[in-house]
Amino acid sequence: MKRLIPAVLALATLTTGLATGTPSHAAASAYIRVDQVGFAAAEAKHAYLMTAGAEPTGRFTVVDRRGRTVLTGTIGRDLGAWNTRYPHVHDLDLTRLRTPGAYRVKAGAVISPEFEVASAGLPAGTARKVVGFFGLQRDGARADGGPSHLNDRTASVYAWPRFTGPDTDQIKGGLTRIGGPVDVEGGWFDAGDYLKFTHILSYVDTLLWAAERDGAHVRHLRAEAVHGLRYLDKMWDEKTRTLYIQIGIGAGDKAGTYYGDHDVWRLPQADDGATGRRHRFIRNRPVFRAAAPGKPISPNLAGRTAAAFALAAQREPSRERARELLDKAASVYAMARTTDVGRLVTSLPHAFYPESVWRDDMELGGAQLALAAQRLGDPRAGRWLARAARWAAEYLDKETGDTFNLYDVSALAHADLLKAMRRAGASGLAVSEPDLVAGLRAQLEIGARRAAADPFRAGAEYDDFDSVPHAFGLAATSRLYRSVTGDRSYDAFGTGQRNWALGANPWGVSFVAGAGENSIACPHHQIAGITGRPAVGAVVNGPNSAGLFGDGLGGRFDEMTPCPRDKTDRYKRFTGRGSRFVDDVRSWQTSEPADDFAAVALYALTLMSR
Repeated sequence: MKRLIPAVLALATLTTGLATGTPSHAAASAYIRVDQVGFAAAEAKHAYLMTAGAEPTGRFTVVDRRGRTVLTGTIGRDLGAWNTRYPHVHDLDLTRLRTPGAYRVKAGAVISPEFEVASAGLPAGTARKVVGFFGLQRDGARADGGPSHLNDRTASVYAWPRFTGPDTDQIKGGLTRIGGPVDVEGGWFDAGDYLKFTHILSYVDTLLWAAERDGAHVRHLRAEAVHGLRYLDKMWDEKTRTLYIQIGIGAGDKAGTYYGDHDVWRLPQADDGATGRRHRFIRNRPVFRAAAPGKPISPNLAGRTAAAFALAAQREPSRERARELLDKAASVYAMARTTDVGRLVTSLPHAFYPESVWRDDMELGGAQLALAAQRLGDPRAGRWLARAARWAAEYLDKETGDTFNLYDVSALAHADLLKAMRRAGASGLAVSEPDLVAGLRAQLEIGARRAAADPFRAGAEYDDFDSVPHAFGLAATSRLYRSVTGDRSYDAFGTGQRNWALGANPWGVSFVAGAGENSIACPHHQIAGITGRPAVGAVVNGPNSAGLFGDGLGGRFDEMTPCPRDKTDRYKRFTGRGSRFVDDVRSWQTSEPADDFAAVALYALTLMSR
């Protein structure tokens, strides 16, 4: 779904493409696209030969690091045109390659980037890099780059602002203080800027705890999940039944009497000491709440926030602490407004994150509450199980059509509700096990139908926002489906979605920074740009509608060093099927990383490494 993403600009060191089928300034007639991280030994393995004309040879080879041929195969069928410049994309089936090692694919004079085959699970390192990205995103006293936004410890609460239009974050008039001080220090920055949203953080922390629960053995993962939970605990005021939803404002007012986060190019450590009246909301950032104290809150927020607390309760070794977390989850879940819901609350403005479905969040929250209660022997487990089933049934009846991503968490909700139902031996609920399995299969079929018509087997839409997290979401769903059915029929499809995100796409780019020879090089990220610290592990949104570039790329701040330095769009010739990808610090349309992208990528990698 479309996001309104302001022009937050960043710089990162440009990675030079090797002579391995990655783009250069001189157009080439053929490229080999492959997942630049690699494969598990037993997985289906495919690369793609994209050509301007007929294939250079009828055979391809796979060579190891010594240049020895380890596999020979026939170039596969033409899967269709990518664009008019490259009207042929041929399948290269590498599935017979099972010996662990590092390899490249060759077809005539064309050679691919290097990839690995792992002996067990996926090649190591990518999940660790993604977890590391959350360290870069940390705010508060525990920020990796030094303490930032300590003034958030005594923040003032403000009424919701009015905006000058439905698709802008520019505020109309001033801000009205209605409360505080409150302590909202900590958490993670949302994306390439310094705003923080409970809508995003609760989703992210839920997935971090789910990854930790479902088999990820990644250094620092639990510490990051705890860091997120600590912040979420501040955003939910148990005593007053208040949920705080946002720290900071995107833009200032039309008159320029005060600035917002996106108006100033700086490091986060500078904000507490910012001087001048125009910087007052940079120095002392406003806090906004979901609803008045004790009043019902938007059900999407209630469901996903409850899910994060309840998942943490499932993983907490102290039973006393686990019960505390379960009670927090229960209290916020009980505050959900489920009648006369109206427009969902996500962010201010809503156009930043325009979520429109919520029953999946309530299903997810109920399922996690039930699982936590089952673990603790809490008699409320059956009640939450029944509520989760009710919301699942209503979701399946009214809200289907998307796949696993920030805006639709039903895939995880369905899988975990199935687990809770089986543990309870429950029957007679509003939804059945076959209903939930069919719901998971329906989401996979959405992606599979798209993949069948795409030469790179992409299940996500190239010309809409957030194609990369949708691809990782489909990858995760394929393994969630297998986990509850034992059916591996979508395994190859799921593997293909991960491959696409990590390099087996028309641009030959790994959309995870630092993962692969030709990964995203110029992310739209302030900290990386100003410090020169690479945003390793950052996951970007990926290709988007070519129409979004009609007015060029985003603006450029005076403080910004250009990236790429030569200002050349290396990927222009690969624009196709209504989509474009630009690796440029200004290209908020395609290269801005976000926490929710990283979280779903991590979860997919976790499930696929088991």
